[in-house]
Amino acid sequence: FMSQPTLFFSDKCPDTQPFVAGLEARGIRYDAVNITNSMRELKAFLHLRDSRPEFQAVKDGARVGVPVLLKSDGSLHFSLDSL
Repeated sequence: FMSQPTLFFSDKCPDTQPFVAGLEARGIRYDAVNITNSMRELKAFLHLRDSRPEFQAVKDGARVGVPVLLKSDGSLHFSLDSL
């Protein structure tokens, strides 16, 4: 049994809604983690962001890095095109 992907997002981010719509259009189910919902969810995201080299370009560009989909194989997807 493979776990579902996890979507890290913020409901305050304008990129979230189109990303979610694209996931739904593709029939991709996911666990949702709203990083602006609680300190626990923010810390979970920051741990991921600060431990993965894939986020370096995001950080260099002074961006937060959401929305991002973490798939069960460990891959990170910052855009729908990479799915």
